[in-house]
Amino acid sequence: MIALLVAAAVSMVFTLLLTPLFARAFRRLNLGQFIRADTPTTHVVKRGTPSMGGIVFITASVIGYFVGKLVAQEQPSASALLVILMMVGLGFIGFIDDFMKVSRQNSLGLKGIYKIIGTVIVGVIFAVLALSYRDVNGLTPASAAISFVRDIPGLNLEVMFGAGVGVVLFAIWVAIITTSVSNAVNLTDGLDGLAAGSAILAIGSYVVIGFWQNKQSCFGGAYVPAEAVKCYTVSSPLELAVIAAAIVGAVIGFLWWNTSPAQIMMGDTGSFGLGGALAALAILSRTELLLLFIGGLFLIVTGQVIVQRIYFKATKGKRIWRASPLHHHFEMKGWAEVTVVVRFWIISGLFVAGGIGIFYIEWVLRD
Repeated sequence: MIALLVAAAVSMVFTLLLTPLFARAFRRLNLGQFIRADTPTTHVVKRGTPSMGGIVFITASVIGYFVGKLVAQEQPSASALLVILMMVGLGFIGFIDDFMKVSRQNSLGLKGIYKIIGTVIVGVIFAVLALSYRDVNGLTPASAAISFVRDIPGLNLEVMFGAGVGVVLFAIWVAIITTSVSNAVNLTDGLDGLAAGSAILAIGSYVVIGFWQNKQSCFGGAYVPAEAVKCYTVSSPLELAVIAAAIVGAVIGFLWWNTSPAQIMMGDTGSFGLGGALAALAILSRTELLLLFIGGLFLIVTGQVIVQRIYFKATKGKRIWRASPLHHHFEMKGWAEVTVVVRFWIISGLFVAGGIGIFYIEWVLRD
């Protein structure tokens, strides 16, 4: 618990105090936001706003986690390090994309296919490492089983297809989750504070989930293996809560400066990093499909973009909505930016509450 509180506090103080310094440094380096021509005209004033703010809260999250472990006199865990690997790895891909955009002063950053390839590589490395290490209880950080609230019986890929093929299929599954979630968060990052606030709620849910899984763990929790009807076989769940708390603290401090009118943008560096962290937390906590609820807002935004593009191509130029992603549609209808952001935060919060509710109800009803 000490590590969790210290990690969250240190990362929040880091971003709260140092984000303006990073913003000034980025501005001096001409690392300003490029505004696409097809976005609402109200966004023109944002041109030149320092971008790549994800560097700040990714750095803060890592520092906060390690300081928390140092203060608590505990060793870092493989599970938390895997979350950091995914967050930093995808954040680096986003950084390359951001740097290409600001250096060229256009929206032609890293080609989509290269972003997907990079994301898949990081996801595969994550998957292999997550199935290779075993903790003191003999558990691997990830399971080759597809999970909802916990591993789904009968859907263990290694059992169904054998160890070799099962690991390959699991790596593909992880790559799909990682690519989908990172791009979903990236699409949601279009208004000041929208992605940051939504990510705080979604990632914050894993502080609750990790803490509860630790309390109800089959290894040292309220249960012993002989009574393991309701308990969780998750490797280092409290560690997942600690790194999630560090990320939430960092993004809260960043949001102070990212809210409208934003003094710094998170850029693809931040949105990809947050997407990677969210995907990793879902995989390692055995709640992969539950992420459809916890990240419900990201799912809606992504779904709207997909439907809009399919309809646009099928009808040769017609649109269902005035713009996509969905938040720009409401801007086109005359909603103030801050109104869209707050209402989307409310929707995100409702989805997160629903996800946590499903998680808890499953435990209550489990015999």
